[in-house]
Amino acid sequence: MTTSTSSTKAPPPQRLRRGLEDARSASRDLATLAPERTSALLHALADAALEAASDILTANAADLRRMDPADPRYDRLLLDETRLEAIASDLHRVADLPTPLGEILEERRLDNGLHLSKVRVPIGVIAVVFESRPNVTFDVAALCLRSGNACVLKGGRDARDSNAAIVRVVHEVLIDHGVAPGAVFLTSPERSVLPHLLEAVDFVDLAIPRGSRGLIDFVRHHARVPVVETGAGIVHTYVDASADCDTARAVVTNAKARRVSVCNALDTLLIHRARIDDLPMILETLGSRHAAEVFADDEAFDVLDDRYEGPLRRAGPEHFGREFLSMKLAVRVVGGVEEALDHIHRHSSRHSEAVVAEDPAVVEAFLNRVDAAAVYANASTAFTDGGQFGMGAEIGISTQKLHARGPMALAELTSYKWVIRGEGQVRPS
Repeated sequence: MTTSTSSTKAPPPQRLRRGLEDARSASRDLATLAPERTSALLHALADAALEAASDILTANAADLRRMDPADPRYDRLLLDETRLEAIASDLHRVADLPTPLGEILEERRLDNGLHLSKVRVPIGVIAVVFESRPNVTFDVAALCLRSGNACVLKGGRDARDSNAAIVRVVHEVLIDHGVAPGAVFLTSPERSVLPHLLEAVDFVDLAIPRGSRGLIDFVRHHARVPVVETGAGIVHTYVDASADCDTARAVVTNAKARRVSVCNALDTLLIHRARIDDLPMILETLGSRHAAEVFADDEAFDVLDDRYEGPLRRAGPEHFGREFLSMKLAVRVVGGVEEALDHIHRHSSRHSEAVVAEDPAVVEAFLNRVDAAAVYANASTAFTDGGQFGMGAEIGISTQKLHARGPMALAELTSYKWVIRGEGQVRPS
């Protein structure tokens, strides 16, 4: 992504400033909104999303017409009745989750009689910058409202009509429930808005980028507001010498083929040299049913040649450490778990990594030594998702280590404050 910062020398656009002011104002009321009101609001939003399906899908069709179906982002942009039903289901789940607000994280009484409590509170105004996924608009609005935060949505031009239609539905529900529509503000999709948003220190408490590596890097490098980075997913699965072949095939196939355009999809398969003869069987479904294009190192290529039904190419250095977001897979043969760990250390984005092994020592070595937000043993990385983790939805998957890591949901959208209750105590001089 290339975005000029020259526009930051001028005042922010009037609509942006007004929207940010309204979001800041709304955040004060949201912080004290009764949990049963936000719950009722989100249940109503789930119903309204289905009632407005025709309008939302018509807007989405307009966005889709502007994109090449071969573009990996096309699947991310696509909405249909099934996906809207899943979105509505997620909204109901978020509505039913207990609010984290007011939770006492720690409390004690000091020797001087002061009572201290550490209490969860909203962050305030959260700006989410994303590209071609209009479902994010629903997810962010729901999670922010349930956690007492206002949100600023900076979607991409690819999804401009979809996002506008969705936010119209959100605003109607907010108004019906007596909540200021400024609680959910959709900015212009133009890139020139982004530098202003990232410098809005008086209005924005946290920025979260979701999208391509270029977008994430731009936000990280140019933001003056705090940022939680949701990294690109460069995902590996290591098949050990002790692996069960049926488990390996199921895990690899699901991780790669379930939905190729998402960040938890498999990019690189690492396989122990002792199991190289099982590689054609492990990849059989990917080749015969999905025609996955495989980029194999020399050892793997020699085994797969004439035994793999899909497109087969020799891998180059550029195929490792790459997020494909399409039906492509890199394959490398390694000598054992240590070599697999070294490869992952060099190429991982610290999102999701998996091992398929029956040897407990290998499993524990992998789980303990891989540095990633989610680490799996004998399971597909496709489960790295807020909904799958029981969070209702997610606002992003953090690959950082400060404040939040992995799927971010209600608890991760809160901060805390110290509440001190006294009886006239003063500190001695």
